[in-house]
Amino acid sequence: MTDAPPPAYSQPVQPAVNPGQTLGIVALICSFFFQILGLILGIVALNQSKKVGMKNGLAVAAIWISAILLVLGIIIAIGAFALSVAIGGAAWEIDSNFAP
Repeated sequence: MTDAPPPAYSQPVQPAVNPGQTLGIVALICSFFFQILGLILGIVALNQSKKVGMKNGLAVAAIWISAILLVLGIIIAIGAFALSVAIGGAAWEIDSNFAP
């Protein structure tokens, strides 16, 4: 009768690590101050998480916040430019009326 080999002990299973988690946090912080950077980092973090089959809610939030704030910033910039052109045109017209 042969002896059975001893049972093989395996290493304890490590908890799954989300590689995009830290980058998702950085993207969320950047999304409030540097929208384009936050958008890019959020997309990269989401792709890293998807590669290992995990979700990354912080990266999704960073993408949404960056996109919304970027669009609002563009709208405000266009409005400010139009307002400055209108004020400048009105000032030019007033100045030309008083020319000798």
